[in-house]
Amino acid sequence: MEAELQTDIVVRPVRDVDAEALGRVHATCWHETYDHLISTAALQSVSPRRLAELWTHWAAQGEDFRMHAALVRGEIVGFVGSGPARDRDAPRTRELYFIYLLDAWHGTGIGQRLFDAAIEKDEGVYLWVAEDNPRAHRFYERNGFTLDGATHTEPFLGETLTEVRFVR
Repeated sequence: MEAELQTDIVVRPVRDVDAEALGRVHATCWHETYDHLISTAALQSVSPRRLAELWTHWAAQGEDFRMHAALVRGEIVGFVGSGPARDRDAPRTRELYFIYLLDAWHGTGIGQRLFDAAIEKDEGVYLWVAEDNPRAHRFYERNGFTLDGATHTEPFLGETLTEVRFVR
């Protein structure tokens, strides 16, 4: 079964036609990831349609941006995006903006394949992640990241989320 599953996994650049599916997966991932950090009311306001509109924009970014989707048997189950650093005091020139994978696919190696599609092997990069997201912290540490001590509070769905910065 494992070998069969591996052949059914495709990680490829995001396409315009993916926007609707990415919006749905994105909304689901936010529910799965942030349900213990953000109120139910805020999460219920997440619109797959609005996220699909954002994906239409993200899919059209230039070549400095690496946006990829993971598909299993033709269905999108996760996505990743990296690009030029957005922070004025950025410790690296590349930032990992996001990586999300539906809970059902955690532990299958798909997250690593997404990461590898967006970040080159020894590339210097940084990212922000929710302070209370130990699974993500372990994933980034396995990929050579360390906390650099920077934190910030980010507006998120009308509430706030404390994030910590990892650097590699």
